Amino acid sequence: MTPTYLALLAADIMPFDWQRLFISDQAPAGFLWEVLVRSMFAFVLTIGALRITGKRGVRQLSLFEFGLLLVLGSAAGDATFYHDVPLLYVVMVFVVVMALYVLSNYLIDKFPRVEHLLEGQPELIIVDGQINMAAFTEASLTTQELFGQLRQFQVEHLGQVRRLYLEATGEISVFFFEPADERPGLPIWPELYNHPATALTKAGNYACHACAAVYELPANPSPTPCPRCQLQQGWLPACATPRQA
Repeated sequence: MTPTYLALLAADIMPFDWQRLFISDQAPAGFLWEVLVRSMFAFVLTIGALRITGKRGVRQLSLFEFGLLLVLGSAAGDATFYHDVPLLYVVMVFVVVMALYVLSNYLIDKFPRVEHLLEGQPELIIVDGQINMAAFTEASLTTQELFGQLRQFQVEHLGQVRRLYLEATGEISVFFFEPADERPGLPIWPELYNHPATALTKAGNYACHACAAVYELPANPSPTPCPRCQLQQGWLPACATPRQA
């Protein structure tokens, strides 16, 4: 440790020193007026950057765009109240970052592989009412998150879902079966999904709690592995309620 650092550790600090809490001892009270100007300056720069990136909401931002906004937000935040951060430095950060944004959009238009590298690709999570376990695992998505979003589409069970894609923006795109083509599926209401059974007391159509595959199974007091995913997370009676759009 340097002597300066040790001196700082040894300095007397009065807990709940209200003057220290509200007014820094390293800057005069008049610096608050500069903070006001700095905040307005950073706000104008941020609004300008958002105008360049477009009018999309946060959930519609790609990972690359979200990362750009984080960098811009950090630069703008530091400039609002740190007296040793020159505003021209902040302008330089904004110019460089926005230039990268414009360049990346140009490269994405010219080279599709660049888009896949920067923004990722859509992942097919559900196919014909069954969970694509490989894609679901790689997507770092929980069933609670997935089913929570599906319930906002008035989905009661996965037998109503023909295709579900996890987009690069983090949103889901859902394609439904026609009413005549719906099939029994895994119920996703929390009060049902959270209580799988390992022992089957009677024969019937059951949905795997892990992959949502549906089978007609006999009564069995012993745990039954799923023929599709080979897991033994339990079973739920398959739901056949038609979707009410």
